[in-house]
Amino acid sequence: MTIKLLLIINILALLIMGLDKMKACFGWWRIPETILLLLALTFGAGGILAGMLLFRHKIRKPKFYITVPLLFILNIVCLYYLGDTLTRFP
Repeated sequence: MTIKLLLIINILALLIMGLDKMKACFGWWRIPETILLLLALTFGAGGILAGMLLFRHKIRKPKFYITVPLLFILNIVCLYYLGDTLTRFP
């Protein structure tokens, strides 16, 4: 996994959180919470966390304010142990 891919995943996660917040404001169909949490699990926790803080979205739900920071820490730990892999491939 390259740094560019991580950046794309996290920007995508941030945009999806913004989209879900917009849909919540207009009362439209929503992005399932499972999708948001799976995106956080797949190295997008930074973007989801940034979206939570930036858009003030899902900040009152324990499923998010507990799980997403833990997944963010897990993402960092996994990336630390995958560090050689990240620098080996362009």
